[in-house]
Amino acid sequence: MSYLIKSGALAFFLAFSVQALGQDGTIYPLENPAEPNAILLGTGGVDNQPAPETWFRQWGDPMARNISTATLTPFLPEPGKANGAAVIVAPGGGFSWLSMGNEGWEVAEALAKQGIAAFVLKYRLNPTPPSLEDFTAWMNRPRTAPAPSANASGAATPAPRPPQRDLSNQLEDAEAAYAMIVNRAKEWGVDTSRIGMIGFSAGAGLTMHSTLNSKTMKLAFIGPIYGGMGPVEVPADAPPMFNVIATDDFLFQGQFGVIESWHKAGRPVEFHLYQNGGHGFGLGNPNRTSNRWFDAFIHWLDVNKFLTAKQGN
Repeated sequence: MSYLIKSGALAFFLAFSVQALGQDGTIYPLENPAEPNAILLGTGGVDNQPAPETWFRQWGDPMARNISTATLTPFLPEPGKANGAAVIVAPGGGFSWLSMGNEGWEVAEALAKQGIAAFVLKYRLNPTPPSLEDFTAWMNRPRTAPAPSANASGAATPAPRPPQRDLSNQLEDAEAAYAMIVNRAKEWGVDTSRIGMIGFSAGAGLTMHSTLNSKTMKLAFIGPIYGGMGPVEVPADAPPMFNVIATDDFLFQGQFGVIESWHKAGRPVEFHLYQNGGHGFGLGNPNRTSNRWFDAFIHWLDVNKFLTAKQGN
């Protein structure tokens, strides 16, 4: 199965690479791919969503928006190579689009090559303008970062936290994905005690939200990649965390709150702060120190015995 999925993804990239108008920040229309291996999660739709799911290409990567039907796409290791570990992969995109190639399929293929069963979660999103022209204008709208406030002494204080998003749809999708993997664990060669979740940007936020709020997911480990760094309330049974961000990422801003929270709670945490990489680097961009994070992640999984079946399994 994994070979078919991998071949399909590569064919998709090749088909559109010949039409590429340059890998730049311009948003280009893209025909919706067939996604023959995507499995419906049956979690319902999105309120006030009049637009159908559409895709576009930016920076050379395929991206989806106006997703109102959640799916899960398995990327299974080749026969004889599976080690039983599994990872739910949550792409990012500000909960308004999903970077399906850079932060989804490519990551899942890399995990499958390591013997890990990977599952790309295409979760439901907030509505965006139906037309690509209006969506592009919305994406390019001016944004002003909140200025730091000053306390009585005149010293700058951190800006207030933004209001909490409603992630009930996305959490329901993540829980449905986890439940499906558990229910089909034998078919997919998954050890249910070694199911983790990794996410990028907004996907990192969903990974953290699932960890802190889900009553049904029992994640063995998590990997928030260039996600928010603010402090959180850590459950006593929180899973080990592998966290990655670059100093030139706008989400970093010198914060270590989530790392300190995990550490103070006495839960295992590994943190990689890279000199450069920016935001949205996926598996890596040319000439960036952050390009080795995936190797470090696999090593971390190995050292913590997530790639080895527990005795009795």
